[in-house]
Amino acid sequence: MRLPERGPRPHLQPLGKGRRPVGYRVARPRAGIFQLGPDRFEATEFADERTGWRGRTLGIKDAFVGTSMSNARLIHERLSKRIALAVFSSDALSSTAYATQEIMLVLVIAGSGALHYSLAISGAIAMLLAIVIVSYRQTVRAYPSGGGAYIVAHENLGIAAGLTAAAALLVDYVLTVAVSIAASVEAIGSAAPSVHPFAVPLACGMVLLIALGNLRGLRESGVIFSIPTYGFIFILSTTLIVGIARALLGDNPNVFAAGEPVHRVESEAAAGVTLFLILKAFSSGCTALTGVEAISNGVSAFKPPESRNAAQTLMAMGLILGSLFLGTTLLARHFGIVYVAGDEETVMSQIGEVAFGGKNLPYYLLQAFTAGILFLAANTAYQDFPRLSAILARDGYIPRIFHQRGNRLVFSYGIATLTGFAILLLIALGASTTRLIPLYALGVFLSFTLSQLGMVIKWRRDRGPGWRRAAVVNGVGSIVTGVVFLVIMLTKFMEGGWVVVIIVPILAVAAGRVGHFYQRLERTLRVPIDAVFDELRPRGNSRIPVFVPVEHVNLPTVIALDAACERSHDVTAVHVRYDPDEHGTVAEEWSRQFPHIPLVVIDSPFRAVAEPLHIYLTDRLRDWPYEARVILPLVKVRRWYQRPLVNQSLGRLRGLMRRRRNVELVDQVFAVS
Repeated sequence: MRLPERGPRPHLQPLGKGRRPVGYRVARPRAGIFQLGPDRFEATEFADERTGWRGRTLGIKDAFVGTSMSNARLIHERLSKRIALAVFSSDALSSTAYATQEIMLVLVIAGSGALHYSLAISGAIAMLLAIVIVSYRQTVRAYPSGGGAYIVAHENLGIAAGLTAAAALLVDYVLTVAVSIAASVEAIGSAAPSVHPFAVPLACGMVLLIALGNLRGLRESGVIFSIPTYGFIFILSTTLIVGIARALLGDNPNVFAAGEPVHRVESEAAAGVTLFLILKAFSSGCTALTGVEAISNGVSAFKPPESRNAAQTLMAMGLILGSLFLGTTLLARHFGIVYVAGDEETVMSQIGEVAFGGKNLPYYLLQAFTAGILFLAANTAYQDFPRLSAILARDGYIPRIFHQRGNRLVFSYGIATLTGFAILLLIALGASTTRLIPLYALGVFLSFTLSQLGMVIKWRRDRGPGWRRAAVVNGVGSIVTGVVFLVIMLTKFMEGGWVVVIIVPILAVAAGRVGHFYQRLERTLRVPIDAVFDELRPRGNSRIPVFVPVEHVNLPTVIALDAACERSHDVTAVHVRYDPDEHGTVAEEWSRQFPHIPLVVIDSPFRAVAEPLHIYLTDRLRDWPYEARVILPLVKVRRWYQRPLVNQSLGRLRGLMRRRRNVELVDQVFAVS
């Protein structure tokens, strides 16, 4: 082998043209792979071939996304409670920008006089928030490594409940991006009305900007999240304090009294205020609770002791969210602020104008930080959607390509999928928060209910200290959130909620079908880990070396190795380790399972698979007899829609090796029914 040993070495590169260069510089090594030891290699960032149109395309991609990063950079920084509050609370806290507004939008159907019910409805939502917070504190205690609704429901309620919770969360994350960005654009438009005609293009541009930042590896940086989050908390708290002070010093010092509406809206409903209208307003305001589950999903990101710090941060978030939400509703009600469909100035903007006496610097700061935290709330979904889709892909419920990391160690396919659906929603519904809200909150309350019900089952099964009290807490939480889910579904069904009611089961069933396919495929292809293939040894007469790429030890691999042994007396298996999250046993168990067939292991920290294999085989072709045979173990499926689920890493290798005349490619196909 001519591959460089001990890693590629830098070399001197001449500067200037002509026979006498003006100097030299140390150039980076360009070797695609280098040898670590006998039958052990490591691929570099230069393993990816950059020629032709593909090379140009990859160059453009790198210019936007960034060059590929090594798996060694995949480290997780633990967060303090102060930073974690900023990182995980932006989604929940941002809902104060539109939750009160959506309550008023429903109540005003019965006339502006019905707005005095807004404070009572907000109080009921605050009580619901307290129940959810207390329930999730139990989840944080029980799952110190992170207890998302999918994990809790899947572990305690079964596959169907887990996939339903996952589908509900995926839909909710898409809606989080759409609603947050639409609300952010509305906040900007309230301060700058000239923006309104360009709301949809601006919203789509903001989504693309967030997607690009995440594709480039934007991390949940404490500084990035702390400034807008704490800035929003400070400026909105200041607004509420100034507004309450203005009310106390005004003509009507009773801040709890409903003020005269700034303009009258006559009721279009014959019966005026009804129970259904109150429930509908309540369901609209329940969007204030979206994002509350984020802390329970990320317990492992906290500094030790993780569970206690996460529980304290969850309580702090609940207190801040409840106070800001109630304060916003209190001032809107006292000052008689009215919001009807078609209004271009948000309730938050009107409160800022009243509190600060017009559109001045404090007002613009309020709007800027409101738009900023809404933008960050959308970015929170960009952390959660790809992570959940990667977990589902790891468990075999969606195509495994969603578990692959891109150039910057992020789950690129999840980011791209989230971006596409969010932009479609924004375009279809005109980037209108009011039109998006009826679809919102259904998914999150369904996941709340399944998660808390799963916790009840867990406490009853484990029966640890204090399990009865914990089961009662989560039981109450599951009942309350279940009732709220039904209320939201009934009151929002005809306004668009039916879309979520249909999509969530479809996604869950589709994921279940994919999972069933992978499980059946694994059972069909499975080779016991204790199996030893001592009879597999090279026995052919040909001197042409045969190479067999190995991803997993399964039946297609064994059959391909057997075919290779029949053809040649020189057989080598090649395994590329590329997934930083997978700790396989191929290399560790190979010498025991296949004692007569050598295995070459190529570590690929930049996650390329076909290119390191191609470079290794190309170098082997430089030795006598200057030709080789490659047997590809392929799985053949019956249906066309199953093809993307298998053979994902061998197609590129076939394309690379076909260019070489002295390489014979043999497809060893294993058909599954």
